[in-house]
Amino acid sequence: AASDVYKRQRYTFDGWQGPALRVHVSRPVGLAADRPIVFVMHGTNRNADEYRDQWHELAIEHDFLVVVPEFPKSDFPGAAGYNLGYQYDGAGNPRPQALWSYSAIEPLFDDIRKRFGLTTQRYALYGHSAGAQFVHRYLFHVPGARVSRIVPANAGWYMMPDYSSAYPYGLGGSNITPEQLASAMALPVTVLLGEQDIDPQHANLRRTPEAMAQGAYRLERGQNFFAAARELAERQAVPFNWQMGLVPGSGHDNRLMAPAALPYLLGLER
Repeated sequence: AASDVYKRQRYTFDGWQGPALRVHVSRPVGLAADRPIVFVMHGTNRNADEYRDQWHELAIEHDFLVVVPEFPKSDFPGAAGYNLGYQYDGAGNPRPQALWSYSAIEPLFDDIRKRFGLTTQRYALYGHSAGAQFVHRYLFHVPGARVSRIVPANAGWYMMPDYSSAYPYGLGGSNITPEQLASAMALPVTVLLGEQDIDPQHANLRRTPEAMAQGAYRLERGQNFFAAARELAERQAVPFNWQMGLVPGSGHDNRLMAPAALPYLLGLER
C-alpha cells in the first residue's frame, strides 16, 4: 500500500515559550539522517494540513522532510499575530521576543532533528502569501537563523528595505538595525512570483495607501521589493545574494508555486 512508502504525521510541539503548535510533517520512509529539512509556512487561512498535503509528493519524490507548523488564529490573531511575527499586541504594545511567532522556528528545528534523528545543520524556508510575509520578515528579525535557502512566494505586501517608510511597510520605527539589514541582503533568498498574480481586486490583497504604493497587485509589489533590496545593497556596497524567480502560468496558487520553489530551496537550480 502507498502508506508503506511514506509517513504523514502530526504532533504537538511545546518546546518554546509561546503556545503549543500543531506540526504537520511528511517524512519519506528510510529518510537518511543528512537529507534536507524544508519548513513551509502556510497562508492566511492557517491551513497547515493542506499545505503539507500539497508538498507531500514533492517530499517523497526528492527525499526530504517537509515541516508545516500551524499558527492558529486563536493564538496568533490576524496579520499582526502571524505574518508580522506577533511583535505587538492588539493595543500596539511590544511583546517579549520569546513570544514572537518568529521565535518558534529555531527551537522547532532543534526538536525536528532530535525527533527524526537528523543531522542536517540548516533548514530551507518557504512561505506562500501570508506565509511569504512571515518568511521575508523573518530574515530581518532573526539574524542568526540557521537557514540554508529562503523562498518567499507571492507575498501580498512587504516590509520594504527602506527606513523612510514606516513599519510595518518599511523599516522606519522598526527594531531592525542596519547590520541586520545587511546580513539579510547576504542570505540566499529567491523572491518567487507567479506571473499571473496580477489581480488588483484579489479578495485577500491589502489595499491600504501604503500597500498600494508598493504596486497595484502582487507581481508588481514583489518586483518592486526585489528592486528596492538590490538598489539598497548597491548603494551600501553590501553583499547581495538575492534573486527573483518568475513562475509562468501561476496566479495566487501554492500548488503551482511549490514545485517551482523546490529547485531554489534544494539548490538544484543551476
